[in-house]
Amino acid sequence: MRKVEVCSYSEKWPAMFLEEVEKLKLIYGDEIIAIHHIGSTSVPGLKAKPIIDIMPVVRDINNVDKYNQEMQEIGYKPKGENGIPGRRYFQKGGDKRSHHVHIYQVGSYEIKRHLAFRDYLQRHPDVKNRYGELKDKLAQQFPYDIQSYINGKERLAREIEIKALDWYKNNRNNFANTDNNG
Repeated sequence: MRKVEVCSYSEKWPAMFLEEVEKLKLIYGDEIIAIHHIGSTSVPGLKAKPIIDIMPVVRDINNVDKYNQEMQEIGYKPKGENGIPGRRYFQKGGDKRSHHVHIYQVGSYEIKRHLAFRDYLQRHPDVKNRYGELKDKLAQQFPYDIQSYINGKERLAREIEIKALDWYKNNRNNFANTDNNG
């Protein structure tokens, strides 16, 4: 059974992201347009489950499945769309999950949604701290119930997402993405 663990931000997370980026570039090559660090581990100072979320953006999502064997060889389990149409999802680490890869085709709305959420939290410390504290509390309350943990943070996450998308639409040209490694 997987334990829900939320911990303080680790300075190791950006390096862990970059290490996987190099592996993904070797596998997907020119299919990749960009690779972004997303999720809570991409927000300095945010409490998070210690799982690195990686979002490659590809030219054609239909070509991704051709690389499933190579992804398995570097420790990833292919999960297909896994509930989100147009995505290819991979997990690494089994019950001690360490990485998630969410691949989208260029132009997917999901790309903007993930980047807006990340960038909004990076620039709004009060919201980041509120979100981190809620996640910490839920992990303590539901240490072996990931669904209750997810359900518990859903309302706040959706509230942040709505604000983030509006903010992103109005501000995205005012800052540069620092993790675009495509």
